[in-house]
Amino acid sequence: VFLTPLLTLWLAGTNVDVPAGKMLLSILYMVILPVSAGLLLNTLLPSTIRRLQPCLPLIAVAAIVLIIAIITALNADALATLGAAVLLAVFLHNLTGLFAGYTMARLLGYPVAERRTLAIEVGMQNSGLAVALAMKHFSASAALPGAIFSIWHNLSGSVLAYFWAKRAKKA
Repeated sequence: VFLTPLLTLWLAGTNVDVPAGKMLLSILYMVILPVSAGLLLNTLLPSTIRRLQPCLPLIAVAAIVLIIAIITALNADALATLGAAVLLAVFLHNLTGLFAGYTMARLLGYPVAERRTLAIEVGMQNSGLAVALAMKHFSASAALPGAIFSIWHNLSGSVLAYFWAKRAKKA
């Protein structure tokens, strides 16, 4: 909310008006309230929540896939013209995050399991939130990088987890 305008001005030489208050309110509605409601429901209705838990990841994945499909369909023309630049930015952002998370954890002396966890945590950002905020406060084309990132970080994270799992079996 605060760094985006500064980074955009510095990196692109363009001023972007970010409605900080409205975006923070959106984050409250999209993240804080649902998480709080989930914690409350888990406390008040633990047996019901336990029965529902097996299907919740599938519902979440289906919702993200639907959102990404809509964003991609709305931006087919923009994707064709901006595709390479956006893809490169997404790849570099993800790879830099994965590398930085792992490297910083290594420099701080964390064991391998924690290094891998931090790599994933830093490399995988909340692209669903990015898409929702961009759609609400900007435009469908502003949501495109978040949609692409959502696809890419799921692929890169899966490949990295597979690689680390194979490596662990050999050790």
